[in-house]
Amino acid sequence: MRNLYTIKSFIAISAIMASVALIVSCHQKPISTYSPVVNPEWSKGANIYEVNLRQYTPEGTFNAFRLHLPRLKEMGVDILWLMPIHPIGELNRKGALGSYYSVRDYKAVNPEFGTMDDFKKLVAEAHDLGMYVILDWVANHTSWDNALVTKYREWYTQNQKGELVSPYDWSDVVQLNYNNRELWDYMIDALEFWVEETNIDGYRCDVAFLVPTEFWNCARQELEEIKPVFMLAEAEEPVHHEHAFDMSYAWNMHNAMDAVGAGLKSASHLDSVLNEDLRKFPASAYRMQFTSNHDENSWKSTEYSRLGEGVKTFAVLKSTIPGMPLIYSGQEAGLNRMLKFFEKDEIVWSQLPLANFYKELLTLKKQNPALWNGQYGGTYTRISTSDDKRIFAFVRQKDSHQVFVILNLSPDPVSTQLTGTGYEGAYDALFGLSGNNFEPNVQLHLKGWEYRVYYR
Repeated sequence: MRNLYTIKSFIAISAIMASVALIVSCHQKPISTYSPVVNPEWSKGANIYEVNLRQYTPEGTFNAFRLHLPRLKEMGVDILWLMPIHPIGELNRKGALGSYYSVRDYKAVNPEFGTMDDFKKLVAEAHDLGMYVILDWVANHTSWDNALVTKYREWYTQNQKGELVSPYDWSDVVQLNYNNRELWDYMIDALEFWVEETNIDGYRCDVAFLVPTEFWNCARQELEEIKPVFMLAEAEEPVHHEHAFDMSYAWNMHNAMDAVGAGLKSASHLDSVLNEDLRKFPASAYRMQFTSNHDENSWKSTEYSRLGEGVKTFAVLKSTIPGMPLIYSGQEAGLNRMLKFFEKDEIVWSQLPLANFYKELLTLKKQNPALWNGQYGGTYTRISTSDDKRIFAFVRQKDSHQVFVILNLSPDPVSTQLTGTGYEGAYDALFGLSGNNFEPNVQLHLKGWEYRVYYR
């Protein structure tokens, strides 16, 4: 009995000390003591694919989606980002099925998607295929019927009348208040739970800019004690990359692509946005480049509405400029409609017209270090032409590896001359094109929205 008592005492004291250590590490340590972000080795040449589980299959389950994993692996997908998988709030719910982002229980699985064991099998099979899984995490708000609302009301933002409030016009959720440090411990414990219990590889953090940066710094530090993780911020703030996040949204570039696709800006606008991005963010920062995602598709418009016949041209662009390309569910199937957000609205997979197109781009990215992410990738250099308003040409170079991209960002045929330097020499080509040996000042003729990708 004495030994048992000693063991119990030791366990109790250890638990207290661990709790104190967490409080010190998260609540009292200055930012200068946090470790800088170290990107997982496997992320250096990776791409990312967003999974809208509800709309992916007729069943909308983990097990049904699992059947698509070999196809996605064949296409070259590396990171699977699953939209939130937690039970969805019923109080003040929007639509029949509600929003993924109205979380009722941070440590449970939405029964509409399957069981915890089903999810573990999905993660394990993805790992067996050489892919990685990150979960969408909603740290800023919960559903109105989350148990925390009644148990820890002080963890929520309240108005002068003491009423709980919703962020923006998101009436189906209630805002958390990170001035309460006990909330930090709870949320970090929940983040650790999924890494420890299901072996996921990190998180995409919803509206990360609404949550204190120091919280994310602490969360990353604690998660790294378990395993190397990959963290994506739905934000565009350089400070996030110092201690918390590997990747952030390249919204400015996304908006620039939309403006050029609509004929509102010239191709030169992309160069100015890219250079500003490279100047503002640290070299270690991965920037997520995208032409669609769940927000853009469901709330703004389809990529075909915004980019028209230039969809593939801008897909080439997002896959070859500095950053990590995102593919949203259905893009490889030519998805050309806005998916409903609160209802069932299944993606049709009868044809995959862009699967091989994306496969070529993703394979090149993986195999050619010039296209790798952040500091591991090559330099970006714009190549001047005699028509810089419509032709966007650039070179990515890393040591002896080089990728030369030429895009006509207009619907009109264009004859142009390459007037810059740094692209000369022999290349192989993607998409069935013949290789080319470029001489200085070569004359080119490009069809409307034509794209050419050369590499060596």
